[in-house]
Amino acid sequence: MRDPRSLYELNADVPVPRGLPLVAGLTGFADAGSAVQQVTDYLLETLDTVVVATFDADELLDYRARRPIILFDADHLTAYRPPRLSLDLAQDELGRPFLLLTGFEPDFQWERFTDAVIGLVEDLGVASTTWLNSIPMPVPHTRPISYTVSGNRSELTDTMSVWKPTTQVPANALHLVEYRLQERGHPTAGFVLLIPHYLGDTEYPDAAVAALQAVTAATGLIMPTDALREQGREFVAKIDEQVAGNPELAKLVGTLEERHDSYMEGTTLRSPLIGEDGEVPTADEIADELEKFLAHRRTRDDERPADG
Repeated sequence: MRDPRSLYELNADVPVPRGLPLVAGLTGFADAGSAVQQVTDYLLETLDTVVVATFDADELLDYRARRPIILFDADHLTAYRPPRLSLDLAQDELGRPFLLLTGFEPDFQWERFTDAVIGLVEDLGVASTTWLNSIPMPVPHTRPISYTVSGNRSELTDTMSVWKPTTQVPANALHLVEYRLQERGHPTAGFVLLIPHYLGDTEYPDAAVAALQAVTAATGLIMPTDALREQGREFVAKIDEQVAGNPELAKLVGTLEERHDSYMEGTTLRSPLIGEDGEVPTADEIADELEKFLAHRRTRDDERPADG
């Protein structure tokens, strides 16, 4: 196998602190509710980022299966948007750095791509890896979005994984990355969002919020979500209006609610970030809680007697 490092170009001018979390989301397969696409676009647009490594699209992408966009203006071509798969250094809302792997899911050379990602994880001293995916499920939009969580972080799988099937599933590239990282004992978690099947082909803002909630639970990073929440409220209001005006759709949602509630009665799982009202706290609320926690830790450290 050719050297995996030749798959990407490293930006040697960007110093990367060791011990950062890695967050990954690649598009191209089973992105129900456009959760991954929305999250990665949103983070790249709203956060301060700088490219650490750029992967070679000509090696990894089937252009005829996923054709890139070129702009045509009246009688000539004006711009070309090349496919992008890159590792960026980003900062959350509190200014804490983390690594962000985004772009297209490779069509080719999965083993070599996986070795390349693992090489970056090891070379950069990555502390943990968290990745996102979403699939359509027979669940109602009137209930909080749930997860299936994989990996070797029991504190996440035990508290957040609502659906734990034993089954064969079509893999994506990040499944293989998780599998290989887990073999090495690297802390890894994969979050699969369970999206209402009737919203699977939409851009469902609440799916993006739930994905960011998963990232916060896994890494402690605080992400901006206010714009997504506002979009989500408007989106759900339109869905509720359609449901109210369609008896068949209302019956479907009601049946899904009954099945969902019956299933959830048999589990005590509850996301640590969801309040009693079922709402995900805002970034400001999470930041306030974090500040309280840090203040408490500082007080305890000050009160602790010195060794010796």
